[in-house]
Amino acid sequence: MKNSLPTINRSAFASLQVQVAELSDKMSRRISDEERGDVPGWVLVTLMTAGLVVALWAVAGPALTQVFTDAIAKVTGAI
Repeated sequence: MKNSLPTINRSAFASLQVQVAELSDKMSRRISDEERGDVPGWVLVTLMTAGLVVALWAVAGPALTQVFTDAIAKVTGAI
């Protein structure tokens, strides 16, 4: 059975390898530049989330603690 795939010479293959490597390098640099993100924005989101958690815990802390205690008591059979 004869191979139906075309053969390419070594210089054409080497050229193709160089082109693929260059394209891969360009794409990885482009992706890393695009995914840097907005650091001050993420810091703000993180601080606001922490503030919301603290505020909710201050308001609903005792109720959440009681719910947790009751759930653990039911699971362990203490109730």
